[in-house]
Amino acid sequence: MGLTTQHWIGFIGLFLLFVWGISIFCFSKITVKHIEREMAKEGKSPPEWDKGIGGRFSLYAMAIVINKMARKTLVDGEAIRRHARKKDWYLAVFFLSSFIAAMSMVGVFYYLYGP
Repeated sequence: MGLTTQHWIGFIGLFLLFVWGISIFCFSKITVKHIEREMAKEGKSPPEWDKGIGGRFSLYAMAIVINKMARKTLVDGEAIRRHARKKDWYLAVFFLSSFIAAMSMVGVFYYLYGP
């Protein structure tokens, strides 16, 4: 009995979810900590609506990657862009692309093999 296409898609999806988890960990520990430390020096605090669930991580990543979006987010996009370093941009791209890849594979798996 060999591996079917369903198994391969499932394994790839699990691998991409694992990579996404690594990107969340790296982005939060490196970029978000740096940006929030620099913003604290200016007297600004993290958003009050995010009480530890990490909802601001994707907004930080989008504010770093998408220039025009910096003024239109729920977080202070101007300060985020000002304090972001070059490696923060790479981590934000890694975070967003791994999320898109993982959710795409989950969507494909659901479409092909769901109820």
